[in-house]
Parts: sequence; C-alpha cells; structure tokens
Amino acid sequence: MYRYYDAEGKVIYVGKAKDLHKRVAQYFVPPERLNTKTRILVSKIADAQFSVVDTEADALLLENNLIKQYKPKYNILLKDSKTYPWICVTGEDFPRVFITRRIEKGKGNRYFGPYSSVMHARNLVDFFGEIYALRTCTLKITSEAILRGKFRPCLNFHIGKCKAPCVGKISREEYDGYIDEIVRILSGRGSDVIKHYKTLMSEAAERLDFEQAQVYKEKLTSLEKHYAKSIITQARDTDADVFSMVFDLNEAFGNFLRIRSGAIVQSLNLGFKSQIEETREAMLATFIGEIEDKFGELSKEVIVPFLPDVEIPGVEFRIPQKGDKLALLELSAKNAKEFHFNSLKQREHTDPDQFRMSVMEDLRKALGMTELPRHMECFDNSNIQGTNPVASCVVFRNAEPSKADYRRFKIKTVIGANDYASMKEVVNRRYSRMLAEAPDDLPQLIVIDGGKGQLEFAHQALAELGILDRVTVIGLAKRMEEVIRVGDPYPLFIDRNSQALKVLQQIRDEAHRFGITFHRNLRSKAAIQSALREIKGVGEKTEQRLILHYGSVARIAAAPLEELSSLVGAELAVRIHDYLK
Repeated sequence: MYRYYDAEGKVIYVGKAKDLHKRVAQYFVPPERLNTKTRILVSKIADAQFSVVDTEADALLLENNLIKQYKPKYNILLKDSKTYPWICVTGEDFPRVFITRRIEKGKGNRYFGPYSSVMHARNLVDFFGEIYALRTCTLKITSEAILRGKFRPCLNFHIGKCKAPCVGKISREEYDGYIDEIVRILSGRGSDVIKHYKTLMSEAAERLDFEQAQVYKEKLTSLEKHYAKSIITQARDTDADVFSMVFDLNEAFGNFLRIRSGAIVQSLNLGFKSQIEETREAMLATFIGEIEDKFGELSKEVIVPFLPDVEIPGVEFRIPQKGDKLALLELSAKNAKEFHFNSLKQREHTDPDQFRMSVMEDLRKALGMTELPRHMECFDNSNIQGTNPVASCVVFRNAEPSKADYRRFKIKTVIGANDYASMKEVVNRRYSRMLAEAPDDLPQLIVIDGGKGQLEFAHQALAELGILDRVTVIGLAKRMEEVIRVGDPYPLFIDRNSQALKVLQQIRDEAHRFGITFHRNLRSKAAIQSALREIKGVGEKTEQRLILHYGSVARIAAAPLEELSSLVGAELAVRIHDYLK
C-alpha cells in the first residue's frame, strides 16, 4: 500500500500493488508516455510512503478506508452520495422492524441492506406487518410494565394489525419466533422458513388441529407468493455475489447483486470516477472493496465479467460462459446499463457538457470510430412524384444542432425522382465547396438518411473527392433503425435505449424536417406561379404585388373587382377576376 503526498503534506493518491517498486516506477517514465492527468499527478508528488499488509484483501480494504478518510484528488472516487435505506430489527424486548437511513451502533439493533429501492424495502416491511402483525409503536414494553397493566391495546390490535405484546396477548417466545423468521428471510434463507411452516402444517393436520393448520397454510401461501417474486434463477441453491460494470470515459457505473437460495436479497448501484488513467480491473477491485466495506464478508463465489486486479482468500472469482450463472451476470449488466442511462439523463440537465461528451463517446464506440464525432452532418432528399426535388444538410456540433450551418439544395443535374443520383450530386456539391473554402472543417461523421442505394452513391461522391479516409459515412434506415455501412452485408443495430442511437435519430429527423419544409415552400411558390402567371398580363412584379396584398390566390379570387382595379388596373382586374372565378 503506497501514498503520494504533495508539497503541503496532503495525500493526493492512494494505491496498492504486489510489486511496489514496479508499480511506482510506472509513474516515473518519460512524460510523453503518460496521459495528461497522470502527468499532472506526477508533477504534484513531493513525497511517498508505504505500508505492508498480509494479504491483497487487507490491502483492498485499507485502500478503501484511506480513500474515504483522505479523499485524495487523483483516486477513483465514489460518485454516489445517496444515503440508502436499511431495514432495522431493534434489540428491544419486543423488537420492531422498520426502515431507516441511519445506522446507530451499540444498541443491539440488527441492520439489513442497504436497498437501492426504498419501494422494495417498504414492500418487505409491509409484508412482515401483514403476515406477523408486529408492533409499530415506540413504547418501552417490559415484563414489569405488562404485569402492572401500564398500557392499553391500540387501534392496530383491534383491526388485527398487532398482536398487542404491550398487554401480554402474545408471549415473548412466540414473538421472538416471528422475529427469527423475519431475520432468516432478510438474510436470504426464506426457503428455510417455508419448509418450517410446511412441517408445522403437516403436524397440525396429523393431530386433527385443522384450525391451526389453516393458520399455517395462510402464512405459507403468503410466504411462497412473496418468495416467488424474488426467485430469479432455477438454481434455488445458488449463493453468490454478482458484479458488473459499464465504462464511460473516466467513469464507471456498477451494479451489485447478492443472491441467496436463487433470490436477490441485496442490490446496489454505485458510480465511480477516476481522475487519472485506471484499468478496468482496478476499478472493479475498487467496486468490490466498497461492497465488502458496506455489506461485510463476500460470498465464496463471486461472479464477474472479468477478473479484478486483486485476490481475496476464500473467494473464487468466476466468469460464467453459459447457464444460470451467465443469466445472473447478464441481469446485473442490464441493471448497470440502466443505471448508466439514468445517470446520463440526469446529467443532461445538471452537467450538459459532460453529458454531450458521453453521448459522443458512446456513438464513437458503437460505430468503431477513432475520433469523437464532434462534427456530424446528415443529408436527406425530398420530392413528391419528381416535382421540385430538393435536399437538406443538417449540422450537429458537439451533439447539438448548429442551425447556422444548415444548408438547402435544389437538385440541378438530375431529372425526375432519382434519389440515388440526387444524393450523389448534393454530397459532391457540399464537400467540393467545403474543400475549397474550409478543408479543415470536414465532419467526422456523415449520416445518409436512407438505405444501401443512397449510401452507395454518397460513398462514390466522397471517393471521387478523395476524402473517404478523413470521414466516416453511414446510412440510417427508418424501418428498423439499423445502421448501414458500405462493404458490410450485415446492418449494425445500436441499443434502442442508448443515447448514441437517439442522437442519430435526432439528426436524421431534423434533416427530414428541414428538407420537407423547404420542399413545401417551393411547391407553394410553384402553385402560386402556375395559377397567376397563366393569366395574360400578369408578370412577376404584378404577382408579387397581389400576393403581398392578399396573402393567397384564394383571397385574390374572393376580392371585389373594384379593389383589384385599384391595384392592377380595370382591364387586368377583370381578366384576373374572370380567370380565377
């Protein structure tokens, strides 16, 4: 275990290593071999100290504690500042069971959790109240107080929601039996409680005590119904801890599941942020250390997507390839992805710059690009039955519309409704001009709204301009939202819930909106021209004067003849009036 200090004696980094000399030497290499943040860290180091521990597990826990104590600037830091709910079983004579966010040590209380969903914790407490009718009051119930008749039963007793231990309606032994069952359920041993009630029900039936057997049956039915909701694997004897992580730039979003008898008994999402370059193995080890600190000892079997850079005695790390264990890992990964998605959505409002960076990084990874798509352009053709063919080019910079850079094109060299040739013309015109005027402003990503045909012709135009090696060009088909790439017979499907696909859909829809608006304007203008220009004596200036005054051909047709005469003269007014009528 080693610690770096700055000139003021403040801890700025805490790390662990099997070979301390080898690990520390990695930081003190020529600057060009380090990334920017690591170079900054090295420049701040004024002193280094180390501690020796017996095992890697001890090093992991010590590292976790030191990071929480010193909050070093360059370590992987826990981002999640939530106070998660716990279920508390008090250490009183007649214990209560309730939800709390504060752990008070030294009172004999037992805590189970934390629960990432307060709704799940509340449902559990409500279930216990329903099946066991525990007390919810804060009275200090003692044997002496019961004998003296200090208390009276409350409304909960009269409506069947409390056994009234305050007046001796239930013995201490029976009440403690209920608490023992609750503790077993919270510890993931609910199947033991179910077996116990099956035995009690059978014994009651054998001695012909059918009324008591019915009571046991009702509790058994409630338990089985509740427990069935928690079972997530057919292997009901499975006891394991499951970890998964989603990485996004220098951040990680992790999910932890604790499985007991095939059921989830604990679940937690945590986010981490690294200030310097850290391996994913190191970030997973940090996650595992944080969970061990929160929940105590790990299970003997820990399911992970890849091995962490730490070994823990008595713990077997397993990367499943098939079966129920793989299904558990996939479930955890699904939770991690959902946590990542929700975090990004929240950041869209709280930290929009970081949100846009994450979106562009997701898109870069999804498309296999080497550069971030900071500058994206999308092309769309618009025509109806070959009339007024136009195209639009929409520009996004840093994942946001840059409307000042939008461009509209009238198709000049193509006759009729030929989308393929129109796309080639527009792409050629756009980038031949850009190469002449701003060759350094080429987009990293070009999106073609359409299928393989439009993409092929756009690809030809880019090849003729000699810029294929400088841009990435894809097609986005509407039907299945699949990404099409030249030379790849199989379309690429991006996760429908990902922000990467959403930004592609946004730029595609914006290009379509911009193009269709331009096309409608041209059609409206053409319709006006065809209606008025066919009248002898009506030229461009007369047409403009009439449209500016009335706003539409329909209003010109409805205008009084005298009013028209004052604008264009009596003879032409009669001609216009008769023609439009």
